[in-house]
Amino acid sequence: MTDLLAIGTRKGLWLARSDDDRRTWTLGEPHLLAQEVAAVSIDTRDPVPRVLAGIQYGHWGPTVMRSDDLGASWQETETGAIRFPEDTGAALARVWQLRPDAADRPGVVWAGCEPHSLWRSTDGGCSFDLVRGLWDHPHRPTWEPGAGGGAVHTVLPDPASDRVTVAMSTGGVYVSGDGRTGWAPRNSGISAVFLPEPPEYGQCVHKVAVDAAGPDRMYAQNHFGVFRTDDAGGTWTSIAEGLPADFGFPVVASPSTPGTAWVVPLVADVQRVPPAGRLRVHRTRDAGGTWTELGAGLPDGCWAAVVRDALCADAGDPTGLYVGTRDGCVYASADEGDTFTQVADHLPDVLVVRAARI
Repeated sequence: MTDLLAIGTRKGLWLARSDDDRRTWTLGEPHLLAQEVAAVSIDTRDPVPRVLAGIQYGHWGPTVMRSDDLGASWQETETGAIRFPEDTGAALARVWQLRPDAADRPGVVWAGCEPHSLWRSTDGGCSFDLVRGLWDHPHRPTWEPGAGGGAVHTVLPDPASDRVTVAMSTGGVYVSGDGRTGWAPRNSGISAVFLPEPPEYGQCVHKVAVDAAGPDRMYAQNHFGVFRTDDAGGTWTSIAEGLPADFGFPVVASPSTPGTAWVVPLVADVQRVPPAGRLRVHRTRDAGGTWTELGAGLPDGCWAAVVRDALCADAGDPTGLYVGTRDGCVYASADEGDTFTQVADHLPDVLVVRAARI
C-alpha cells in the first residue's frame, strides 16, 4: 500500500508518496503548474483512484480537473464541470471544496463554490448540478463574503442518511435532511463578536468537522471561538478554554477515534500568525474538554498561517495528520500529531492538503 498526499498551492499541485512508514516521503514534480489549486480530493471508492482538483485557470477562469492515473494526465469537461444555469445570472469564481460521498454512493461528489453555492455530481466529478434549494434560499442575498470571498467551503454528507451539512463564509452552518431542500441555519451558540447579539445566521464559521462518535457531534472553528455540537448543530458550546488563542482556520476530527480532534490556533485578528511565531497543533482527546500542545518537529520562528483546508487526517492506524503553511512548508505525522517530519518546503503557499491510502 502507498500513502498519497495531495498538496494544492497558489501555483500548482504536488503529490507526495510514502511506501512504508508515513515518515519518509517522496515529493513528485508539480502538476497544473502556475494554476491556483484551492480544492483537492482523492476519491478511492473505485479500484482506480481519481484525483479531482478545483483550479483557477488564469485567463480561462475556474474549473475542475481530474486524473485517473495519479497526475500522469489530466482531463477537464469540455464545457466546464461547473456552470451556473443562465437564469441565475451568476458565474463560477472559485471551487473551494470537493468532497466524495460515502462508498455506497459511487459517483456522487459534492462541490462547494464561490459565489455561495453547493453542487452535486453523479459521474465522479465530470459534471455537477447546482443544488437549487440552497441557491434559492431566502437568506442567500444577505450572506456577506468573508475576507477570502463568499463561498461554501465545507460540505459534510452523512454516510448513514441523506442529510448534508454545509458551512460558509459568512453565512454560518446550514443543514438539509435530503441534501437538496429545506436548508435550515444551525448556529445557536456560535458567537458573532462583531454583532451585539448572536444572530440566527451570518456567523463567520471557518471550518466544521464531524467526530468519529457519529454525525451528530461536530466541531467548528469560528472566526472567534472553537465550538462543539452534540445534536447536529442544534446547539453549540464553546470548547476554546485551554487554547492559546480561539482564532484559527482549520479543525480536523479523527476518522476513527471518538473525541479526538485538532486545531491550529492563530493570533487574532489582523495578525493571523502562530502565537509567538511557534507553529503548533493542539489536540483534544475528550471532545474539547482539554487540549494538548503538539510541536515536535514543527518550527519556531514561523510567521505563516495555516488556512482552513491545509490540515487533514488520514484513515491510518494510528491516525496520520498533515499540515501545510502559507510559506510553502508541509509536515506529516504518523502518530496523531505527537511528532512531525517535513514533507516539503519552498513550495508556493499551501491552500489544501488531502491524504489517502491507495
